[in-house]
Formats: sequence, structure tokens, C-alpha cells
Amino acid sequence: QVQLVESGGGLVQAGGSLRLSCAASGRTFSTYTMGWFRQAPGKEREFVATINWRLGSTFYANSVKGRFTVSRDNAKNTVFLQMNSLKPEDTAVYYCASRASGADWYLYTHANEYDSWGQGTQVTVSS
Repeated sequence: QVQLVESGGGLVQAGGSLRLSCAASGRTFSTYTMGWFRQAPGKEREFVATINWRLGSTFYANSVKGRFTVSRDNAKNTVFLQMNSLKPEDTAVYYCASRASGADWYLYTHANEYDSWGQGTQVTVSS
């Protein structure tokens, strides 16, 4: 089991930037893939980005491609989401998630493919 703690959310004007952090503890040696998801009120949890923990390979949802960057610090067991050029439609609770096993040829873009979740952090983008 992996415990995830998120931070970095807040209120920002459209066009601004935020960097989210997610610190992992527990059985971090089993981590294969980390993902970022977001959920707006009344909506389904939406895929944002994923990173292969070992290789550093990344993949993004079309809605954030070119604006968001996911990265990790292996030594500190921390994953980041740099969010630039923020839009009001980016407003949501952002969650990080971990998957213990995986395959390099598959992109894990569904919430039910992850094992552990953070508590979420609110991101609000004003017009």
C-alpha cells in the first residue's frame, strides 16, 4: 500500500500557473505508474496525465497537452504537476494516484486502473 499526500492547490487567475506536489510513502518500491486526475462537482473523475516511474515516460490528456507537465523526483518519491496557462475549465479537485504493477506498452488513463489515491487538492481558476 502506498500513501499519497498532495499539496499546492489554490486560487489563481486565468493564464497563471500552479505546481502541485504529491509525496508518496509506504510501499513506494512497488510503484510502477503515477497518474494525475481531476474531478469537478457533479462530474466523473477525468484523466490528466501519467508518468512511468522507472522510465519517466509521460502522457497527457488532450485538454492539458502543451500546458501541463508531469515529472518526478525518484529520490524523494514525489511527483509533480506543473500547470501553466490555466483556464477556468481547469477548475477541479486534483488527485494523484499510484499503480503497483504495469506494462510499458500500455497507457493507464482510467481511474479504476490505479491502486492508491491522494486526498485531493482544490484548484480554482478565475476568469
